[in-house]
Amino acid sequence: MVKAMSGQIPVSPDAEGIAQSARAAKKSGGLPPVHLWNPPFCGDLDMHIARDGTWFYLGTPIGRPELVRLFSTILRKDGENYFLVTPVEKVGITVEDAPFVAVDFEVRNPGEMQTLLFETNVGDRVEAGPDAAIRVERDAQTGEPSPYVLVRSNLEALIDRKSFYRLVEIGVHQEHEGNSWFGIHSRGAFFPIIPSDELTEA
Repeated sequence: MVKAMSGQIPVSPDAEGIAQSARAAKKSGGLPPVHLWNPPFCGDLDMHIARDGTWFYLGTPIGRPELVRLFSTILRKDGENYFLVTPVEKVGITVEDAPFVAVDFEVRNPGEMQTLLFETNVGDRVEAGPDAAIRVERDAQTGEPSPYVLVRSNLEALIDRKSFYRLVEIGVHQEHEGNSWFGIHSRGAFFPIIPSDELTEA
């Protein structure tokens, strides 16, 4: 489902202008404090993020990884809508699914107290755990799972298929909310994937 501000007209600020504002506001050694900025809303920009993590501007893929990374650092989700935010402007963009894709992960200290460290397509690294949950949505018709991990604030990454298969390989059965679930551990938290009885039936 595409999430964007509705009823807005594409605005004049272009991607390069926003990038310049982002560069000017960027602090070395960390992400910009977009949660502290409250600039005026300037409308929607013709930019969207596809389900595979590709960023498009004016219908064309953005081919500069450093520019995509820069935009990703000023991304914010307010309610169900996504914005690029700088100290001087806030513009809406569309996101087909999740704004990021988790393309790989490593397992540290395998076992019940293991830590799963994910890496996204834009270079973020996040440890799944109580503050960075893994969740799985299943298509109501096909039952196909879509797994996500929280990257920061309320911005998630869709876990890619190869990584999800690897997660399933290290999954365990455990009681969760009074029922047996198949899921995974990270940083002392258990994240359910599918009820154990459904997995057995499958």
